[in-house]
Amino acid sequence: MTRYDNDEERTFVALPPAQGRGFAQTWWGRAWLKALEDAAMDTAQVKTGRRLARAGAVGAVSVRPGRITAVVQDRDRTAHRADVLLERLSDTQWDRFVDMAIERSAHVAALLDRDMPPHLVEDAAAAGIDLLPGMGDLEPECDCGAWDHCGHTAALCYQVARLLDQDPFVLLLMRGRSAGVVLDALQTHGSAPGKEAASRAEGVDAAEAYATGQVLPPLPVPPGLPEGPGVPPSLESEVAPPPGVDPARLALLASLAATEAHRLLADALSSGLGRRDVGPEPTVAQDAVRLAAGDPGPDALGRLGEGSGRTREELAVAVRAWRIGGAAALSVLEEEWPVEGDTLARARAALDSAWEEDERPRLRARANRWTVVGAPHQLRLGRDGRWWPYREEHGRWVPVGGAARDPATALASAALGAGDEP
Repeated sequence: MTRYDNDEERTFVALPPAQGRGFAQTWWGRAWLKALEDAAMDTAQVKTGRRLARAGAVGAVSVRPGRITAVVQDRDRTAHRADVLLERLSDTQWDRFVDMAIERSAHVAALLDRDMPPHLVEDAAAAGIDLLPGMGDLEPECDCGAWDHCGHTAALCYQVARLLDQDPFVLLLMRGRSAGVVLDALQTHGSAPGKEAASRAEGVDAAEAYATGQVLPPLPVPPGLPEGPGVPPSLESEVAPPPGVDPARLALLASLAATEAHRLLADALSSGLGRRDVGPEPTVAQDAVRLAAGDPGPDALGRLGEGSGRTREELAVAVRAWRIGGAAALSVLEEEWPVEGDTLARARAALDSAWEEDERPRLRARANRWTVVGAPHQLRLGRDGRWWPYREEHGRWVPVGGAARDPATALASAALGAGDEP
């Protein structure tokens, strides 16, 4: 836990050069720099200050109520004392700040976490307390004789933005109160919150959230895809499991969940995700096949088959279909539906155009299934218009390949998969 003291002056060692990074990563750090850049009369001096700060020309920074100070070196190594003044809050304003902060526990929690959420600043402003500086609030003083912000005071402001990123209490100290004093006041006043504070709803006003969206940092880069799913923790222990709990089953479900999470992450990171249709939730029978496709072991396979109303042989064929084409392939395996109207017309047109007249196989149709006469091959039409190849094995029709838009291609894959002539 971080220890905050009551010192009214803090000195920060010189920071290393900031090459290759921005000076402010937090929204309040950028708001601090905006106050400098909006008020400076000479933008060239601001750019000079940014270059000096980036080069590491700012020495140790002293922060105390109403003033920040540092020695800044020019390119020729000439040292200048630079000060920036910021108006201190009055005792009355600090009392209002403490009362405002304890009305929302999230404000206190954020400060303890070295965070300064936009709604804290907005609530303070509504109470007449400006925590962040505005245009003209950063008053420069430098021994170089400049009457406005010079490169030295600008460099100091850029360096302080980095300190503010690390600890927003630096801003509160500039406004007149050390971290220890502020936290002591919050703890003392917050020990017995009033009824109004207890009943106040947590949250952020929609208009406030929208307004502060312009200063929030960009979203982080999406995570990379791991090489494989994670390994769930071991459930083995010397303690007997509660009644009705099977650790082996839990371990299996955890492993399958990790595998599915890895697949979903791969889908999320792939291109074109936003243009894909979201499929329906799988039924219990479909989910049983999905779990069985993960090779859970003979005991689990028996339970999955029994729970989904399938024999072991039926479950094995269903798993085969699932591995070929997921829920769509499983639906074609287990559903027989009548092909009528325009769908039937399109199917016949596809079959007629797939082969030359003298090469077209004789097909016997039943519902969405076309069986080749005299051969152990079959075409099944999916509801999406694709054709799935099937072959008869041991008296049972089984899927032998993925779907195709062209029925001739699907039938050829059925024959080639078995080593027959297409």
